[in-house]
Amino acid sequence: MPTIKVILSAIIVLFIASCGLMSSEQSPKSDLPEFKITTSTGISQGRLHATAVEAVGAEIVSWFDIPYAQPPVGDLRWRAPRELVAPAQTIVERESTACVQFASVYAGAEGEGAIGSEDCLYLDIRAPKNFASKQYPVMVWIHGGGNTTGLKDYYDFSALAAEKEVVVVAINYRLGALGWFTHPAIQGLQGDQNVLDKASNFGQLDIIQSLKWVRDNIAGFGGDRNNVTIFGESAGAHNVYALLASPLSKGLFHRAIAQSGYTVTNSLENSYNRDAANSFVTRGSWQVAEEIVAGDGRKQAALSPQALRDELKNIDAREFIGFYQETSDADYTPLSTGDGVVIPRVGIAAALADPEYAKNVPVISGANKDEVTLWFAMHRYFMEASYPFTRLLPPRITVKNPALYKLWIRTRSHAWKIRGVDGPLSSMEHAGYTELYSYRFDWDDQASSFFIDFPTIFGAAHGTDISFVSGDFKYGPVTDYIYPAGEARDQMQHTVMNIWGDFAHAQAPDNSLALTWPRYNSESRPFIHLDTDDQLRLNNEDATLESLLANVAADTNASHSEKCLLVWETLINIGNPDIARHRSWNQGQCEQFDARAEQRRIAAELIAEYGKTSVL
Repeated sequence: MPTIKVILSAIIVLFIASCGLMSSEQSPKSDLPEFKITTSTGISQGRLHATAVEAVGAEIVSWFDIPYAQPPVGDLRWRAPRELVAPAQTIVERESTACVQFASVYAGAEGEGAIGSEDCLYLDIRAPKNFASKQYPVMVWIHGGGNTTGLKDYYDFSALAAEKEVVVVAINYRLGALGWFTHPAIQGLQGDQNVLDKASNFGQLDIIQSLKWVRDNIAGFGGDRNNVTIFGESAGAHNVYALLASPLSKGLFHRAIAQSGYTVTNSLENSYNRDAANSFVTRGSWQVAEEIVAGDGRKQAALSPQALRDELKNIDAREFIGFYQETSDADYTPLSTGDGVVIPRVGIAAALADPEYAKNVPVISGANKDEVTLWFAMHRYFMEASYPFTRLLPPRITVKNPALYKLWIRTRSHAWKIRGVDGPLSSMEHAGYTELYSYRFDWDDQASSFFIDFPTIFGAAHGTDISFVSGDFKYGPVTDYIYPAGEARDQMQHTVMNIWGDFAHAQAPDNSLALTWPRYNSESRPFIHLDTDDQLRLNNEDATLESLLANVAADTNASHSEKCLLVWETLINIGNPDIARHRSWNQGQCEQFDARAEQRRIAAELIAEYGKTSVL
């Protein structure tokens, strides 16, 4: 099956969105002196403007591009973020604050090739117009993008701030191998002055530093430092789980929401992977460093640790991440690492079950019904493209084999909930958490066109939930199909905003619902189907990973290689990779199966036949 990287490149072309959102244009109505706020890191001028959703009928104040730490440049590359103390400086809005990453319309990072800057540790704040009159709950948004792409500017939570009377903070954090990197030449030579410099998870240290900034400064923006909810989607939700597991984040937040999260964690050995012995991480930091020095005909083993450190510290940041450009998603280094500093050595999943690390804060966690359609909806392996009229119009896209597509989407998406929601919640229950809630986002009231049946092919895809939280409905040229205006959308927005907002206000998440949402327990695994009013209901999760894999074994439509590949992708994604189970599945039917070779073969055949793997 095609790699995630290849699949995404196809979807980027059609959807032009990051998990369903694009940044809104800001139209300030005034720069009034009363919106000028002095913080520990500078003086920020607020802007009064209308919400992104006209129906909300309110105004909010926004402050943009506030630094929350020193720029991690020069010798501060691959070090813990340093506190910035500059209360007298005037904060100037920047054209872009994107961290170094590969350009991607999908992630909101415009341009070509490697873009962005290491000077990227900034945050935005949106608050109700009368922020000075009281203290509001604070919600800190952690964007997704695989910890390799994305930026705060992509998301406009103006409507949420106005409608639910909360202060919303959106943050940047270091991405890719600049945010997650393990190498003896780095950690081994950092000195003992700051133990946090020994970490591997610098991106998550950035998030922790932003929460410290919020604790120390948010009162000036009308926020209650004692009522902070962290929320994020995809990699952002993964980072929510990381904060729940980390011993460094205690007391910095009081509630958490994880939307389509996961708990995959590398060991220090796999992140480094000198011997290339790990079949999941085939390119660790050793392989990357070897390629960097090989350009001058050298071997890193022949360099002194200090010389190699200087090499890695001084290489241009964009050039550095270029060494990852041709790798597949699974090989791309930035997975959270059990470094024993930010994340316990046992990894996120195990740490969530350990009472030693438990925060015992209320947690909402959920997944989307059709998570993985985001990656497969435009791929030639599953889809057929025809041009019934003219190639000047978009192609008509249909499913080649509906039964196979349904099997793939059902298995992978259902496994996402089991491994990315039920697993972490059960672990937290074991650790003593008492207020846990589970959901599945089911809304798929999309519009079809002659060219594509969106409800069938796309549905409740990964990231489509974000717009209902923000109230900012944007999905590039297909917005009117993905989010058709009308009662169904309005109902869903009302429901989701109320749940998230009530939760932030320290109320029960079902406070505004017509039904009671039971707390999660690992025996019955109750969850709520988030959908329009007539589809809003409770359920108990009766599927298990074992039952999903048994269904794959019993399927009569998929070929043997398709089954082996589907089981492989199910077991290495979302939860911690379970390669041993793949080898033993169905009495060892896939023991000799090389999933990566099969992915490459499929991609090569599609390119040979169609010129590309995308239907576009």
